[in-house]
Amino acid sequence: MADGWLGPSHSPVLVGVVTPTLPQFPLRSHSTMSTLRSQNPNHLRCSSSPAIPSPSPPPPSLLVFSGGTAFNGVVEELKSFTTRVAHVLPVSDDGGSTAEIVRVLGGPAVGDIRSRCLRLADKSTSEAVAVRRLLGHRLPLDSRQAKSEWYDIVEGEHSLWTGVSKPYRETIRAFLAYFQNQILRRSDESFCFSNGSIGNFFFAGARTFFQSLDAAIFLFSRVSDIPSESLVLPVISTNDRLTLGCELWDGTIIRGQNEISHPTKGHTEPVNKGSSSFPALPSRIKQVFYMSSEGQNLLHEVFPAANPAVLDQLRNVDCVVYAMGSLFTSICPSLVLIGIGEIISSKSCPKVLLLNGTRDRETSGFSASCFVTAITDALNRTYGNPHKSLENLPNQYINTLLVPKGGEVPIDVQRLAAQGIFNVIVVDSIRDPKAGVVFDPKSLIQALAGVIGRYASTNLAVVQ
Repeated sequence: MADGWLGPSHSPVLVGVVTPTLPQFPLRSHSTMSTLRSQNPNHLRCSSSPAIPSPSPPPPSLLVFSGGTAFNGVVEELKSFTTRVAHVLPVSDDGGSTAEIVRVLGGPAVGDIRSRCLRLADKSTSEAVAVRRLLGHRLPLDSRQAKSEWYDIVEGEHSLWTGVSKPYRETIRAFLAYFQNQILRRSDESFCFSNGSIGNFFFAGARTFFQSLDAAIFLFSRVSDIPSESLVLPVISTNDRLTLGCELWDGTIIRGQNEISHPTKGHTEPVNKGSSSFPALPSRIKQVFYMSSEGQNLLHEVFPAANPAVLDQLRNVDCVVYAMGSLFTSICPSLVLIGIGEIISSKSCPKVLLLNGTRDRETSGFSASCFVTAITDALNRTYGNPHKSLENLPNQYINTLLVPKGGEVPIDVQRLAAQGIFNVIVVDSIRDPKAGVVFDPKSLIQALAGVIGRYASTNLAVVQ
């Protein structure tokens, strides 16, 4: 296999990855005393005590910027490589059942966080599977049927409780009942249960009870038995509602993540964000930003602080990953916060962009270098307050691209080279009936492991 790993190069490297093996992550070895052999047969032979084998190095640690959908398909495979992963997710979703919770109870959106927690949840026992099935359940689209089924669930009479032991049942039901109590107290608001997520309702009940999103995540993680070294982190730790806005290059301002990505006119049906049925944007997206809940333009921009736990993890991980997904509404909302760009640009580690296999409403007409430019502009805060912007180069944020084979996003290697990015790796793909071309999960994780392993080996050689 040709190796374009981060070393000096004069041209882009396009490498096909088929079935690489998972690399070992070597530690610097310490020499041990070997048996001392004398050529004089009368001399005693002295030997040291048996060599103690070096402990196995821990698996690498990753921080992944993603939304709640596209990266979910590879989470299970990622766990076979490492569970030391910090999943950083936005809290500005305002579509589906999440929108209904935010409308009635306020607070941050929890849908993406709930989705990732469920993917990380244990499923090694029948009870774990039952809990995961319960919290992953969605109510019917018909509002009357949805409300009736909800009452069966919250009263403990639904078949979904089968296989859930009394301690788990009482814990989960307590927070579902608390959620029900909270929406009943809003007598001026009629809550619509259509297509509602039981996991979202549990999350909302826990968040309002503790008045803390972090506490709700902790509880959900324990109930669903997520590995302690796997972290699900909101990019902003808040108990307030957050609204995402975007500015287009023609000056248009769009308010709300749903309106930017896949306007549904208030419908709660599941949507395919890659669908061509959504009307095209009048021009490309220039920037995304946060705005006050009632704001309509850039005069109402607000500047929430990044979650300190995200910044701490970012300083210490072995690899930064920008996952595939909705570029401007899933990835960039986590990148525009102060501190994120500063830390990433200062790190010497693999910084990997997982390129989308298809284009959507947000990225119509984009090539690979356009994705790089959008991420660079978000991390530099290029179009924000000039006193708080950065001027870092693209390759200070991204040094490797993993590309799904046969994807529809053009790989403009010369432009990538001009951006200082030479390590471009093609990974086997599969065709999803709804999403189109996507990474083959096993091949993607093997390729990512190879990137991290080569970097570790290069650093080890330099140290030695």
